[in-house]
Amino acid sequence: MRLKDKVALITGGTSGIGEATSILFAKEGAKVAITGRNQQRGTAIVERIKHEAGNAIFLRADVSLASDCQRVVGETLEAFGRLDILFNNAGVFYPQTALECSEKEWDEQIDVNLKGTFLMSKFALLPMIAQGRGVIINNSSGWGIVGGDHAVAYCASKGGVVLMTKAMAIDHGRQGIRVNCICPGDVETPMLPADAKMRGLSWQSYLEGCNQRPLGRIGTPEEIAKAVLFLASDDSSFMTGAALVVDGGGTAD
Repeated sequence: MRLKDKVALITGGTSGIGEATSILFAKEGAKVAITGRNQQRGTAIVERIKHEAGNAIFLRADVSLASDCQRVVGETLEAFGRLDILFNNAGVFYPQTALECSEKEWDEQIDVNLKGTFLMSKFALLPMIAQGRGVIINNSSGWGIVGGDHAVAYCASKGGVVLMTKAMAIDHGRQGIRVNCICPGDVETPMLPADAKMRGLSWQSYLEGCNQRPLGRIGTPEEIAKAVLFLASDDSSFMTGAALVVDGGGTAD
């Protein structure tokens, strides 16, 4: 029960890493507010958490809109009375070079991955500072550190998340706020088969490429969720401004 009596807000909580983290946080004692754009999936996850003796709500939102970000922070405070943890997890990805990427696709990836992280943090910081304590975890990527092929906008957005994390850690550390980011590698989420399809690869050939990493496999959402839990809990009480890489050795190869 490492998050007993804590309140967590998780964006993009309706699938993959966000879903696994929402369930794990609830099991660890947190009250959880989940955002996403799929009402049906969000409701189903909330019902699962409640069935397993957790406490959760779903708040439909688009993190690229300031009005939605401000609203979900307010609704979380209204439902649970406080906000202790923000996990900025919502993200989108299109595999493209600079020549292939349209302005619309560039804007969407920057708006969701980078601007959404900024907006959610902006509104969550106010109640955290007022209560003198809070934790923000941003979901970046191994490609936010080393770059990757056919991912120009994604890499730009995720690299921005890493440095925004460090900047916010410097700005708000004295106010009791810790800000860190997680940098996953290849993880078994809906984003991976979608990436394979957009690259024109079979799932098997795509996996063979992923399996060249030092650990020889892709990760699971539950493995990433455990790392997010570490950053959210007092187990990481002396960490801020860090980019925690959880990628099966991909950036070391």
